[in-house]
Amino acid sequence: MTRPLRLAINGASGRMGSALLDLLGADDRFTLVHAVVAAESAHDGRPVFPGAADSLRYAHEWSHAPAIDVVIDFSGPTGLAAALDHCQIHGTALVSGTTGLDAALEARLADAGKRMAVLRAANFSLGVAVLTRLLREAAAALRAWDVEIVEAHHGRKQDAPSGTALALGRVAADARQTTLERAAVYHREGRTGERNDGSIGFAVVRGGDIVGEHTAMLVGMGERLELIHRATDRSIFARGAMQAAYWLAGREPGHWQLDDVIATPR
Repeated sequence: MTRPLRLAINGASGRMGSALLDLLGADDRFTLVHAVVAAESAHDGRPVFPGAADSLRYAHEWSHAPAIDVVIDFSGPTGLAAALDHCQIHGTALVSGTTGLDAALEARLADAGKRMAVLRAANFSLGVAVLTRLLREAAAALRAWDVEIVEAHHGRKQDAPSGTALALGRVAADARQTTLERAAVYHREGRTGERNDGSIGFAVVRGGDIVGEHTAMLVGMGERLELIHRATDRSIFARGAMQAAYWLAGREPGHWQLDDVIATPR
């Protein structure tokens, strides 16, 4: 595609939306044509980022949106549902990092893949996508080795283990033809006895301002393989979402993954 992609951001006033806006000013692959914020946002009526076209303003909904090639969504379930309505009508590609969806919205997204290209991820780090691929291959090749996943985040994080750590665990379990529900060990304290063969252990570190670190350890007799990803800047997630949007625009309908993005660069 010779012209810049026409991009819309859903959730433009949130943390990820703001990170996307910060990056877009220097990215000539995109032209930002629509930015949706929550109704209570104080940004209404102002340009989205320095240097934006004078006609571009924040909006609270999709009814007057111009032609769009791809939407990046980091909003919430309600915001995602509204964006999905628009994308289905126009066949617009959708990249979404929104989580916490109920069964009804999950079903709508699953069905939407018949008519539009959809790419969803809980973590848009391209490095984590590569880590996931490597872990899948290693867990399948080293089936007798023990798997342990260690993650570290800042002290304000509310959940443990992290969603990314759990996703890594699922990949390892799937590679060994089992499920995380069967294999996971989340707590070790006191006299736990010997490690169960085939289990996948988790360890959690919380403190300071750690952006995010994930280590997948495969431990054999006399040797150990460690696959490590360390995030030092939260902008990596916005960069990954933009790369996914650039890759997804113009794709045929279906559900795509970050693994597809790194496997076939555009």
